[in-house]
This record gives sequence, C-alpha cells and structure tokens, in this order.
Amino acid sequence: MVGNNQTVTKLAREIGFDLAGFAEIEPLEWETEFLRQWIGRGFSGGMSYLEKNIEKRNDPKNILPSAISVISLGLNYRQSGDYTPGKEKVSRYAWGRDYHFVMWEMLEKFEASLRDLFPGCETKSYVDTGPVMDKVWAAKAGIGWQGKHSNIINREMGSWFFIANVFSNIKFDYSSPLEDFCGSCTACIDACPTNAIVGEYIVDGSKCISYLTIENKGEISPEFEGKMDDWIFGCDICQDVCPWNRKFSAETNNKNFTGFNETSGLNKEFDPGFFDQIDNKEFKTRFAESPILRSKLKGMRRNSGFLRRNKNND
Repeated sequence: MVGNNQTVTKLAREIGFDLAGFAEIEPLEWETEFLRQWIGRGFSGGMSYLEKNIEKRNDPKNILPSAISVISLGLNYRQSGDYTPGKEKVSRYAWGRDYHFVMWEMLEKFEASLRDLFPGCETKSYVDTGPVMDKVWAAKAGIGWQGKHSNIINREMGSWFFIANVFSNIKFDYSSPLEDFCGSCTACIDACPTNAIVGEYIVDGSKCISYLTIENKGEISPEFEGKMDDWIFGCDICQDVCPWNRKFSAETNNKNFTGFNETSGLNKEFDPGFFDQIDNKEFKTRFAESPILRSKLKGMRRNSGFLRRNKNND
C-alpha cells in the first residue's frame, strides 16, 4: 500500500496540523542505548515510566506489527505576550486547552480519513503519553532538527509546536532529515538557571524547572532556591532565548489555544498565593481542560510556596 505525500500532507493541514513529514520505520538502536545511559545517569529523576517498554521505544513494530512508516505531525501553539512582574508564570504550552485533548481529536479525524483514502490501512498514534521517542521520529521525518535544548526546531516555526506520530502500514516517499542549524550557538545552555542542560543535546531532566514543577511529586530541593525565575508551571527560558524562536516563530491561530477560557483570561500567570485561596473543587472546575490540572492543587501550592519562600529569604 503506497501513499501520496502531498495528499496526506494536505489532509493533515486541512485538519489543522502545521507540519507533516514521513519516515521509514527502523529500530532505534543508537537512540535506545542513549536513553539507557541517560536514565542510568539519573537524568530521568522520578520519571520511572521511562524505564518501561524499552522494546517498544526501540522498534514501533512492537506496537503495530504491520507498521512500515511514521507520519510525524506538528501543531503550532505559540502565543505572544509578556508576563507581569511579580506574577507567577506558566509555560506558553499551558496557556490554552490541554494539547492532548486537542491533538487526540485531530488525530481521530486524521486516521479516519487515512482509512477512507487507503482501505486496509492500519494506524496507531501517540502524542507524548506512550512508549515512543517522539522527538527522534520528528527529526527523522524532517519536520525539524533536535536543538541543543533537546526540543525540535523548525526553520519557519521555531520550536513552539507539539508533536504527534502516526505509525501505519502505508509506504511513502520518505522525507530527508534536516541539517542541524544550531551551529556554535549555546544560548539555551547559557540561559538555563538550574544548569539542566549539562551538555549539547543532553538535558538532566531532574534539574529542569518543567520537571520540578510538574513531573516531580516530592518537595523541590533547596538547591534550586533563587533559580526558578517565578515559574510556577513549566518553563520557557531555553526556547525564549533561541535565535530561531526570536526571529522566525509564528503565531498560532488555533482557537483551542488563543480562545481558551476567554471569560477569565488565559492561564498564563497568577498572583502569589492564588492557589491557597481556592479549594480542590474550584481547582478541578477551573482547570478541567487545562494542562495545569496535571500538577493538582497540591503541586501548584507547593510550587507557589517555594517561589514565595525564596522571595522572603532574599
């Protein structure tokens, strides 16, 4: 079964995706060994789930036996806007509706259309919740290259996009991986306040502010006092300083992000102590479709409390 790249790319764009690329399925031997070493160095922190299903991360045929191709898709989420001094900041990806909900709905339409176009087509898709090396496939499919901060960068869109991968039994004319255009730039490495980017293309996840405020289930270590830069949920520093983002990133027009929660405003920043003033019911109601729900009220109170204690100790 052979697919037409232009037809599938057009379909992806009609559904709302901004980028599409195609790669041939092959075992990720080098990448799997890198992952094992990365975990062995303690860089995964408390994300023990990364140690599971290594064989599926290595070879998508262990997920979908008939798979021969991956269609890698990108969805722009960038919104402009400055933060208010003294407010506690939220990463741009969480200003709108949870991207998982958005992309799952889009992928359902995309895969249904593929089955209409190619009878007998089999697919299996992931955003970032399954045993898939999403960034690796995005780079192999040519929708960007992996920057020194580990995010995928596109020359026209920067790195402000979500990634989805669709494994299928359709053969395509495969895309060529892009050249690495980071060059000698080390802006992301130099700017990280917690020194989480320990080398070019290597991030110690256990030190990343995004990990500390979201994935981390324990207390935030005192070693990070004064280094959180008012981030209460996630962090955008390494992307903010990237020259490709500063010069070439485009604004999203997806209403799931720009028009989300219009009555109370985008959830981009909060007054210190805001989460101490609401109960769990209000939290779950307000953030029902927001990525912020992931940290739970307990986590947001922990993050805010850590930021405020740092200021009080200054």
